[in-house]
Amino acid sequence: MRKGSFNTAALRAISDFLPADQAELEIFVPQDIPPFNGDFEKDMPAPIVDFKAKIRAADALIFSSPEYNYSISGVIKNAIDCASRPYGDNSFGTKPGAILGVSNGRFGTARAYYELHKVLSGLNVFVMNYPQILITNGPEKFDASGKLIDQETSEKLKTFAASLVDWTLKLKQAGLAK
Repeated sequence: MRKGSFNTAALRAISDFLPADQAELEIFVPQDIPPFNGDFEKDMPAPIVDFKAKIRAADALIFSSPEYNYSISGVIKNAIDCASRPYGDNSFGTKPGAILGVSNGRFGTARAYYELHKVLSGLNVFVMNYPQILITNGPEKFDASGKLIDQETSEKLKTFAASLVDWTLKLKQAGLAK
């Protein structure tokens, strides 16, 4: 949600690498999703209803999360919880998905990656296991405007984008993905 988010910048960079005839990327920042509350499961607030519709309409999902306190962002976890409820109405089920993360430090959100992988697997998201994209030292890889300036990271994101398109097509052709 941060104005200068490196994770959002990474998503914008991936958008540049997607084959225009096969894929487009819509970036969704869950800033308007209210805190999860089981009381509204029968009558979900509009931002959750809209979020669930976006998930269902997507052919695949990319999650990009910073790492906070050895885990994923609470905002992202809250959005996931809201979109997977009520029981029996999981928006994520059988969607192809991929995870990446950007950090300011040298660990590249590794712990958040594994936490998010665990959560998404529990929701029956077909998480692409390779390539893993854990971008370290974000301030060195993006300029002040959020443009990716690191060639090695650029090549990794290009491979990541192509791999996700391939993963999605394989799952759909096999009849496994919605």
